[in-house]
Amino acid sequence: MSKEQILVVDDEEDILKLLSYNLVNSGFQVECVTTGEAALEKARSITPDIIILDLMLPGIDGLDVCRKLKSDHRTAQIPVIMLTARGEEADIVVGLELGAEDYVTKPFSPRVLTARVKAVLRRGKEVEKASVFTRHEIQLNTTIHDVSVAGNTVDLTISEFSILHLLIRRPGWVFTRNQIINTVKGDDYPVTDRSIDVQIVGLRKKLGEHGKLIETVRGVGYRFKD
Repeated sequence: MSKEQILVVDDEEDILKLLSYNLVNSGFQVECVTTGEAALEKARSITPDIIILDLMLPGIDGLDVCRKLKSDHRTAQIPVIMLTARGEEADIVVGLELGAEDYVTKPFSPRVLTARVKAVLRRGKEVEKASVFTRHEIQLNTTIHDVSVAGNTVDLTISEFSILHLLIRRPGWVFTRNQIINTVKGDDYPVTDRSIDVQIVGLRKKLGEHGKLIETVRGVGYRFKD
């Protein structure tokens, strides 16, 4: 069975060596490049299973690389994990909006990043057409549009159901408010940036103790606890 291949993009040689060492020891094949231009060329030639992408790059920066990757049919489906400096909330939001799956802030633990890589790859293998999602006693059934908590039915609005479906199908993934807005198209509630916050509050309340599983990622959006 072939090893999953990871493309690491960073202009700092020490970080490349650190990541390569840890990822190879975890059983992955690793390719490293130091510029955005090289990242685009390498991604198109080898089609890696995942890309770890630093946002601060010489020449084409990480956000532009992500934008080009996601707009190219040859690379659009490759998951991207962004590496960012602390305080770059605006860039994180833009990256997620462009289609990046996750982010890790510097300085970071190689073990944590490796775990994030494994989690993204694992989720990517899940069957997208699944109709029933069960997490921590919460069960969501898209076929009959039903949600239950510990066996008890919970009455949700169309928008609340759509939000929970988005979050629960990819636990650990961070979704920005705009991504949630684009998913929620029901007429039962005005869908705006702030109304999403209101609906999250209502959803948490209806889920009771399990509402804490919907986590706020400050400055970015929301995720369902992995």
